[in-house]
Amino acid sequence: MAELINRFIEKFLSLPPNSSRDLGKPKNFLIIRQHNQLGDMLAGVSLFRAIKEKYPDCKITVIASPANYQAVKKNRYIDTLVNFNKKRLFSIFYFLRLIGVLRKGYDVVIVPVVVSISFTSNLLARLSKSTIRIGPESLEGKTNKSAYFFDRLVKLDWRHQPDSNVADRILDIVRPFGINTNNYRSEISFEKKDLLTAEKFIKTLDYTKKEILIGIHVGAGKPPNRWSLNKYIELIEKLKKEYAVCFYLTGSSADKEELDYMKKNLPFEIKVFLNHSIAEVAALVSKTHLFITNDTGIMHVAGATNTPQISIFGPTNPFNWAPVGANKIFLRKSEFIDDITVDDVYSACKMALSGKKQSKKQN
Repeated sequence: MAELINRFIEKFLSLPPNSSRDLGKPKNFLIIRQHNQLGDMLAGVSLFRAIKEKYPDCKITVIASPANYQAVKKNRYIDTLVNFNKKRLFSIFYFLRLIGVLRKGYDVVIVPVVVSISFTSNLLARLSKSTIRIGPESLEGKTNKSAYFFDRLVKLDWRHQPDSNVADRILDIVRPFGINTNNYRSEISFEKKDLLTAEKFIKTLDYTKKEILIGIHVGAGKPPNRWSLNKYIELIEKLKKEYAVCFYLTGSSADKEELDYMKKNLPFEIKVFLNHSIAEVAALVSKTHLFITNDTGIMHVAGATNTPQISIFGPTNPFNWAPVGANKIFLRKSEFIDDITVDDVYSACKMALSGKKQSKKQN
């Protein structure tokens, strides 16, 4: 049945392929990324940057989703951000507003792909009013069954580059058209009010400027991506013994069990920056000397700041997903995250803090 429906749609909505790689002088871009998670969106900021570097005067509209909207809510490369929610499509007013966005008129529409192909994103690209539509012809050798929605097709295949980073991969959809950047760093824009929220929280800590401020994120949506809470506790106690340091935790209500365990089992009080916006978390991390995290969405938030960072990986390939930057350290031994020892992370902490503060033993 699905195959028949697809053939029916293809008959009426297919576009003739165009092999030209000349985009002309586009002024308005539409990028559809409603099918990506928060971390995927943050890791792919390099795409927005590349377009702006190539066409400084262009306008970029991005269609996001409730899962990733906050990641780029204040991103300086995006001129218009649309929060696409499938659940609201049956609302006539919402549907008409969406059609208004899609039919606004664009020179180029792009559906970037790094993880999976989305029929919905491809369909939105086709329904948009645009001169050029760029999308995947295939992904890792798997044919895009709705490739007919695009006139400019790109084959995406990293099987011979299994360790390439997502920030690099996402650019492959536009490189054939002369769009590229040498800066793969992610980026989060936050405002003065976000910094004020962060500074207000820091004032609640038992913290002096002579100390090292370390933030820790112990949660993760996927259990295999969570390093042992007991190891986190042991690490905190070891750092507390060796350094003049103040700690805080980040998290949301989804991390309640883990956060309660940490607070109950640490021999001192630790404050939690709980249920804050992505911009506020980024602002707090930016005021921090070191941030330690599991492989999860907040890892990418911290990765978008200049703060030294240690990311702890289990089943995921860190070469693909770890934040990019000279002061961004990742640790992985195997698919089992707890194969990483406390001493492994402590050694990484010493490396990250080298030259910043002296330990208690040196004072």
